[in-house]
This record gives sequence, structure tokens and C-alpha cells, in this order.
Amino acid sequence: MTAPLIGITTSRRGGWRSYLMHWLALARVGARAARLVPGEALPDEPLQGLVIGGGDDIGAEIYGGKVLPDVRIDPDRDKMELSLLKAALPRQLPVLGICRGSQMINVALGGTLHTDIYEVYVQAPKMRTVLPKKRVAIEADSRLDGILRCNPCLVNALHHQSVDKLGEGLRIAARDESGIVQAIESDEAPFLIGVQWHPELLVWKKPQQRLFAALAQAAGRAASPLAAQTLAT
Repeated sequence: MTAPLIGITTSRRGGWRSYLMHWLALARVGARAARLVPGEALPDEPLQGLVIGGGDDIGAEIYGGKVLPDVRIDPDRDKMELSLLKAALPRQLPVLGICRGSQMINVALGGTLHTDIYEVYVQAPKMRTVLPKKRVAIEADSRLDGILRCNPCLVNALHHQSVDKLGEGLRIAARDESGIVQAIESDEAPFLIGVQWHPELLVWKKPQQRLFAALAQAAGRAASPLAAQTLAT
């Protein structure tokens, strides 16, 4: 059986570093990766899964949020990812959202974001680290808990935005000790999970590698792959 092909969205500038980490994580679980950047066509071979990756802030105008003057945004990437999700979600294509990607899943389904978590969670420590130093509690009955099998889990933290109002069909799957949403998921889709941390930077952690393994397994069962012509119609 051919290894499933999973698309990885990244920024055009500097996104190759993120892509390489995702490529490694997916290769370790028997999946292939294809980098998706704004302005470039989808690969000729249909995609069997998606990772909506981390990166710049999502434009606040998309979800009616507060526009911050000192953040970096990528409108072309916003459009690309919304277009991909618009095509992928009705097909129940397996999707994993990472950091910004988790937020994008929520926004694509009508949810909103806290544009700056420290204005809302004023007591939250300002943590920014690639190391697993943040403790998150996973909802015991969630799909994510069944995959990670660590509760609580120690994860990294590189974000200053988070999910506020949930998008349609989503539920909270994890929070940190300050109450900030750290993961979302769908009970209805075969695989639709968003995590606020960066599991691709924790490849030596078995729970995080199991997350990529679960995505690869779901992608291998995808009934309706996403072909390039899908976005053109």
C-alpha cells in the first residue's frame, strides 16, 4: 500500500524549517509530506490528509477580532488555508491543526479567537519555549486523550492567541493551568484535531509522535482525497 500523502501548510518566508520538522515526524510514521505555500498549486497527486501548520497571526478581520498593530500577518496564507479547509472539511479529510492551524480550524468553522491571551488571562505566565514546560490537562473522554495517553501532558508554548468562541461542531479537548484552550476536536469527523502546541518540535516524545501516527492512519483510510482541481471548481 502506498504511504499516504499529507499536505503541510507553511508560510512562504522561512516556512521550510517548519516543513522539515513535519516531514520528519510524518516519515517516522510511514507517511509522505508535500509542502503547501500561498500562490503555488497543489501537487498532482491527491492529498489524503492535511496539517495546517504554525506561523504568523491570522488576520483579525476574518473573525471580527481586535486588530493589533505590532503583529505579523500573512493574508495570502489565510486565504489559502481557508480555501483548503473549505474543500477538505466536507470531504471529512483528516486534518491536524498546529498552533495557528488549530486557530484556523476554529475560525473556518465560525469560531473566534482571543487576539492576545494576556489581555484576557492576566495571571497567565508569559511562557515562550520550544521545550515541554507547559502542563495541559486533556479531557478524559476526548479523542485526543485516547491518542496521547498522557494526562496531564507537558508541551511547548509559542503562542499569544487562542480559541475563544468555539466553531461549529467543535469541542474543547485540553486546557492549560490558566484555563487557556490548548486543543480542540470534532466528535463527528473521522479526524479533525487542533493543538495549540508544536508536536513536530517534540518528536522524541512518544505521545506527540502518536498524534502524527493517528493522522497518518486516518489519512490511509481517507475515502475522498483532495485533488488540485477541487480548489479550481
